[in-house]
Amino acid sequence: MKKCILTAALFAAAVCLCQAQSDKDEQTVTLTEDSAVAYALENSLSIKSSAIDLEIKKRAGDNAWNVLLPTVQASGTLSRSGTSSYSSMEAAAQSALLSARVGALENALEKEGSRPLSVGDQAALYNQILGGMGYEDTESGHWTTVGNLGVSWNLSLAYIGQIKAAKADYEGGKITYEKSVRETEVNVRKLFYGLLLQQENIRIQKASLENARLRAVQTETNFKNGLVPELSMLQAQVSYENKRPEVEQADRLLRQQLDTFAFIIGLPVGTNIVLDGSIEPEYVDVDVDTLIQKYSASSLDIKNLDATISSLKDNLSAINLSSYTPALALNYSLQPALIYGLDFDRYTDADNWNDSNSFSITLAWNLTNLLPWSSNRQNAKNIESNIKKLELSREMAVENQKVEVRKAVDTLTQARQQIDAMGRNIKLAQRSYEMTMRSYRNGTTELLDVRDAESQLDQAKLGLANQKFNYISALLDLEKTLNINLTSAKNEGGNK
Repeated sequence: MKKCILTAALFAAAVCLCQAQSDKDEQTVTLTEDSAVAYALENSLSIKSSAIDLEIKKRAGDNAWNVLLPTVQASGTLSRSGTSSYSSMEAAAQSALLSARVGALENALEKEGSRPLSVGDQAALYNQILGGMGYEDTESGHWTTVGNLGVSWNLSLAYIGQIKAAKADYEGGKITYEKSVRETEVNVRKLFYGLLLQQENIRIQKASLENARLRAVQTETNFKNGLVPELSMLQAQVSYENKRPEVEQADRLLRQQLDTFAFIIGLPVGTNIVLDGSIEPEYVDVDVDTLIQKYSASSLDIKNLDATISSLKDNLSAINLSSYTPALALNYSLQPALIYGLDFDRYTDADNWNDSNSFSITLAWNLTNLLPWSSNRQNAKNIESNIKKLELSREMAVENQKVEVRKAVDTLTQARQQIDAMGRNIKLAQRSYEMTMRSYRNGTTELLDVRDAESQLDQAKLGLANQKFNYISALLDLEKTLNINLTSAKNEGGNK
């Protein structure tokens, strides 16, 4: 029985271990440069926010014509008056219709030789006639139902400018969204290569730590064999122990940076990220004048300024048209009324309703807007000033673009030269380190010389990685500045 229980417990533990390992594997994500960009573009909160802004502007641009729609308003009112409508009906009984009916009855009575009707008899007869028509002196006589239907249609040439401004604003929104996507892509690519650089730095430090450990082991062996003094053994051990915290700290820093990277691109924080890539730039031959001549107009910053200027000009046109041209207004109103509003059976009979309607055409021109100091003209002047400011900003952006392009090209040239030089320097440093190690093993060189030779080799390797990163970063900046792709990998679909 105990064996069965033990077997079951071991089986359950094995299942849990497998499940834990499976969960751990599920949290491991291998990222290439392009897949990291794809994650970011899909999950970036800033891009999602920009997409919402773009959707709002698209909706406004697509429906800008709605300023031409007429305004239709319908209302209904049920009101109570202190005076009953029945009293008004008695007065109305003196009208031609009721008078004709009473007169006919009087004539009939006179023909029969009867006396004329008195005032009281006439009043009783009016009440009898009104009662026959369905009107009684009740609470419902105090209530009246009034409906109202109003249609107004305003037309102005200023609407043309407003529609154009809304569409221009949408075009500017598309450029802003594209700019947000481009910036996110460049930032993610830079972070990706920055993490690769950090990994390379840690790899070099770990290799140096392993070399220090091997030297400490070898020195301890030599000390036991009487080949080196105790001081040499202690120096080697201290050198090894001093390097361990530096490597551990670098590892912790890299894990924190990977968590930050996961958050930026939209992965759960704590995801085990494995970077699939290397810091190997794709070199391009570029010329400052050629780049500026061919691609200066492709800059998203300049396009964004152009779109904003275009939108402001359309708004200025709308204000000017509203100032210098009249507006046409068409209005129609229909007002049906029903007395005895609480007698709901009367609502279905059209004869119980009294309708009144009106139609008007108005040509209105706000002459105050023509005054130079009016609010309308002041708004126009403010827009003109903003347009001038944006035009100056555009000129500055064009000049700044030239500076940025020249700076990026200079960085590319310098980085490439440094990469070639450091490649040769690594070979020399590697040879120097190997020769120093042989001398150290033979006892003809001090440990300090070995550490110096190793430090020079590590600096050369890290310097080469740094220059490669600088080249890649400068190339990304150049592509972002001109909104172009210069490398074949991205032209084939890497930049999406």
